Amino acid sequence: MTRSVPAELVALAHSLADAARPIAAKYFRTQVKIDDKSDATPVTIADREAETAMRELLTKHVPAHGVFGEEHGAVRTDAEYVWVLDPIDGTKAFITGMPIFGTLIALLHKGRPVMGIIDQPIQKERWFGVEGERATFNGQPATTRACAKLADAYMYSTAPEMFKTPGVIQRHETLATRVKNFRWGGDCYAYGLLASGHVDLVVENGLKLYDFAALVPVIKSAGGMITDWHGKELDMHSPGAVLAAGDATLHRAAMDVLTG
Repeated sequence: MTRSVPAELVALAHSLADAARPIAAKYFRTQVKIDDKSDATPVTIADREAETAMRELLTKHVPAHGVFGEEHGAVRTDAEYVWVLDPIDGTKAFITGMPIFGTLIALLHKGRPVMGIIDQPIQKERWFGVEGERATFNGQPATTRACAKLADAYMYSTAPEMFKTPGVIQRHETLATRVKNFRWGGDCYAYGLLASGHVDLVVENGLKLYDFAALVPVIKSAGGMITDWHGKELDMHSPGAVLAAGDATLHRAAMDVLTG
């Protein structure tokens, strides 16, 4: 397959991650001021400064592209190319000193995620995915593992509050009881572990575009599947129910439980 994204945009994506990484690292495990946003989620100066640094690079190099950021809003979202930024996905982990948060960077082409980065600034780990090429982890090929049975699968979901909707919580609980091992936690880091073949399923609900856009190219380029709970491809209009699996047969089995 041929890479669908121009080389200069691939290089730019890595530059964005390189710009955000030292900012997050500088504030990690320091006494940063924590503010609560209108939705009661926390935000820090690290989130804001990291996104600002990335947006400045985008303004300099691709001023006509759109930008959709968690902290500083959206501009030109009807553009052919739109960058989606989550400077610190897993802010609760960040402020409590857990190095499982990450910077998420995605490029949408006509509303569809075609390139993504999951960058862990403290451990200096980076997963990269782009249409037409094998995903990489720190520059080396990343591949999901073949696990076709729920009874053999390792599954993550970030937090119970994602599944409070009536009906949703029951389906999630049913799936969690059918896998070999289920754990809470992980944020975006769990998807990186899935892309590298350490985890088999990640199931979440209520995610925003900046939470999932970067994950799509990483998981798909690593050989996995990532859709909504009904098997529909994720794009900028998806409602935020996410099912990621390292194996197509496992994905179908999990989807049957979640939609049954």
